[in-house]
Amino acid sequence: MTIPHLSAADGTTLPAIGLGTYQLNGSTGVDAIGHAIRAGYRLLDSAVNYENEGAVGRAVRDAGDVRDELIVTSKLPGRHHDHDEALTTIEESVFRTGLDRIDLYLIHWPNPKVDRYVQAWRALIEARERGLVRHIGLSNFLPEHIDRLVAETGVAPVVNQIEVHPYFPQQEALDYHREHGILVQGWSPLGHGNDLRQHPVIAEIAAAHGVSTAQTILAWHVARQVIPLPKAASPQRQVENLDVFDVTLTDDQVEAITALGRPDGRLSDQDPAVYEEF
Repeated sequence: MTIPHLSAADGTTLPAIGLGTYQLNGSTGVDAIGHAIRAGYRLLDSAVNYENEGAVGRAVRDAGDVRDELIVTSKLPGRHHDHDEALTTIEESVFRTGLDRIDLYLIHWPNPKVDRYVQAWRALIEARERGLVRHIGLSNFLPEHIDRLVAETGVAPVVNQIEVHPYFPQQEALDYHREHGILVQGWSPLGHGNDLRQHPVIAEIAAAHGVSTAQTILAWHVARQVIPLPKAASPQRQVENLDVFDVTLTDDQVEAITALGRPDGRLSDQDPAVYEEF
C-alpha cells in the first residue's frame, strides 16, 4: 500500500498517516508494531513517557531492509527540559531503540509555567546537528510558543503534534501551521473514549461511502491535511485504518464533520496554555 506524503516548509516529508504506539509495550507491542510495519505503516509515534522506545526499536530492527523508509518518532518529557538533561535524554532514547538515530524528535509539552522549553528546543537543535536525530518538532505547542522559539533560535519545527478530532477540529491552529509551513499531526484522531464513531452525522457519511465510521473520521483528517496517528494493536484494525486514501469526502461532508466541534471538545481539558506534563 502506497501512502501519500506531506511536505513541510523546509522540504521534510512525512507519511500522511502514522501509527500511535501508546500502550504497545513489551513483546506484544513488538508484535503489534511489527505487523503494522508489514501492513505498510512508515510513521511510528512513540515517547519517553510511553516507556516503549525499546519495543519500537526492536520491531524496526526486526523489519529488515525497510529501515530507511521508516520515521521513528519519540518525545522529550517535561522533567528533562533543561538543556543538558534534554541532550542526555535524547541520547538515551537512541540507545533504547538500538537504532543509529531517531528520525523525528519532539518536545512533548511546552510546560509554559516552568518556562524551559526554549532550552529544550536548543538541545533538540544540537541533537540534530550531532546526528542523533534527523528532524525536530513539537507536540502540544500553541502558536505563541512556536513564535517565541523561532524568534529566539531562528529554527522552526517541521511538525507540531496536537489534539485534533471532530469534536475539537482546531481550524485556527491548522490555518496558522499551514501559513508557516509546519505539518500537523493529530493525536487521539478518533476521539479516544468518546462517542464520535457512533455519531449519526459520521455514520451517515460512512454509509454513503461504504466504509466504517473510523475510516470516515480518518478520511476527514486526510482531507484537512492533518496526519492522524491512530493507535491500533489488532492487525485487522491497523489495516482498516490505513485503507482511507481512496475515501474522498466532498467539501460539504468535510464541513459537516468539522461542524461537530465543541467549545469544550478537548478529551481531557489539556489546554497547553496551562496544562503541564512531566
